Parts: sequence; structure tokens; C-alpha cells
Amino acid sequence: MIEVVILAPALGLILALIIAGGRVALAHQAVEAAAAEGARAASISRTQASARSSARTAATSSLTAQNTRCLATSVTVDTSGFASPVGTPASVGATVTCRLDLAGVIPALPGSMNITATVRSPLDTHRER
Repeated sequence: MIEVVILAPALGLILALIIAGGRVALAHQAVEAAAAEGARAASISRTQASARSSARTAATSSLTAQNTRCLATSVTVDTSGFASPVGTPASVGATVTCRLDLAGVIPALPGSMNITATVRSPLDTHRER
């Protein structure tokens, strides 16, 4: 009986760590996918302004669709590739940051952590910019 009293909290802590690790891993995957969708949306846009708008919309809707528990999100779009002359290889990028909510999983864990992913997508070399 004493063994159960000693093992129960340890097993509970191990289970909580597995759940927290799973939540962080899923959030990393969701943020990476959101950054990829944002970069892709920016790369098929015709102008810098529409690229920024499309990337932010795509990344935000991707995180929402994946039910990521973000306390706050930030989407930064690098559209400097649009300034390159036609015929020059260029790319656009999207950086997505999610402040992941970890509260309630393990009392000793911090309440949240930042997860960031950056993805670049090439622009068509011969397309009018």
C-alpha cells in the first residue's frame, strides 16, 4: 500500500509531462504549417500590400482551423523580394509567433511560452513585380 502512495504522484507527474510535451509538439507543428501557408499566400500575390494582407489572413486562419491554444499571435511578412528586378531569384517569408497557453497542465510549468516558425517561399522569377 505504501508503494502506491509513493508511485501515484510520480506517475501523475510523468503523465502531465507527456501531455505538456504533446501540446508543445502539436503547437510547433501548427505554427510551422501556419507560416508555410502565410508564405505561400504571399508568394502568389501580385503586390507587396496584397502579399502582406494575404499572408496574415492565411496564417491566422490556419492557426484557428487547427484549434491552437494561442494567447496571442503575431504574423510578420517579409516582402522585400518584390523589390528585386524581374529575372532575379527572390522570395518572400512569413514568421508566425504563437504564445502557447500551458496553464493548468503542470503547476510548476510557466503559464505560457512563445513558439516561432519562419518559412520562405520563392517568387516566380519571370513574373512582373
